[in-house]
Amino acid sequence: MKKELNFNRRKNRTRIKIKSLTDKPRICVYKSNRFMYVQTIDSDGNVIGAVSDKSLGKLGKLGKNNIDRMKELGKMIAEKLLKKKVKDVVFDRSGYRYHGRVKAVAQGAREGGLVF
Repeated sequence: MKKELNFNRRKNRTRIKIKSLTDKPRICVYKSNRFMYVQTIDSDGNVIGAVSDKSLGKLGKLGKNNIDRMKELGKMIAEKLLKKKVKDVVFDRSGYRYHGRVKAVAQGAREGGLVF
């Protein structure tokens, strides 16, 4: 119970800061036990673009390394946003700690050309 409470506190604290500071779209990350989902939401709450780990296919060319797969996921979301002429975004880690797969998504998005 305490673990869930701490997660929700972190999530709400970061969400309040992000929404109050800027009108830029935010890149939201969600981790399930099997997959990872990344979507971009504008200030009105509309989804601009979304990608998931499922879209990379089964292991494929990237192998089993999760970090490489997540960097590729970040590059894919950056590609979609640049087509829609969105370059400046805010990274919303949704209460997850900024390391491992979450950090890899952010690095991939930066490598793809997004600024945050």
